[in-house]
Amino acid sequence: MKALADQYGLPWSSSAPNEGLALQFGEHGLEIAGDVKHYGLPIRADFVSGAAAHRRRFGGGRGQLVAKACGFGKGVVPQIVDATAGLGRDAFVLASLGADVLMVERVAAIHALLEAALSQALADGEVAEIASRLSLRHADSATGLAQAVSDWPHEPQVVHLDPMFPHREKSALVKKEMRIFRELAGDDDDAARLLEAALDVATHRVVVKRPRKAPPIEGRLPQHTLEGKTSRYDLYVHRSLKA
Repeated sequence: MKALADQYGLPWSSSAPNEGLALQFGEHGLEIAGDVKHYGLPIRADFVSGAAAHRRRFGGGRGQLVAKACGFGKGVVPQIVDATAGLGRDAFVLASLGADVLMVERVAAIHALLEAALSQALADGEVAEIASRLSLRHADSATGLAQAVSDWPHEPQVVHLDPMFPHREKSALVKKEMRIFRELAGDDDDAARLLEAALDVATHRVVVKRPRKAPPIEGRLPQHTLEGKTSRYDLYVHRSLKA
């Protein structure tokens, strides 16, 4: 197990460490844990139960903001690259709507969580079909997105980005789960370069998730925006998606 942790750049622990973060096997599988008072409960990727199951059953289908932003429409099921996959929540939603989705994650330890969750989902009869539409790569999308998609057997029609928004004390991003992400990944100071890489790779559009009142990523301005209650999507469109 120590070799696994070494591979992903975190120490191995049989229980939550008092300081820092560590990989461990919890009751439900591989997770990243730290002191509960500082980091909250351990985090793991989960495509089978919990929030993923609830969103799959009751999340609103194609009416969800992410689905609209990615271009689902009558007869249109886009092929999508989630270039900042995180714990894979949006990727799984998109796959549940029928899309082939490539998840790209740059943080090795989070990639490990995704890999474990994908293996679990592929072995689960209820979600195996959805999971079969998910692929996974370990790469930094700001510098290696083109290489990451090069052997994916689908056209990268849509690239989905959800870059880390710069820290503000009163922001929702100071929640304990986000402390883990910030410690592992930091802020996305290269968001502008990430956007340019996505625009180079996407054949049809790039969609960028932002806090509703946040400015767009520096550089090219989006042609369209879709707003929700707390977040919005900035759309950078090369050409229309068609059935």
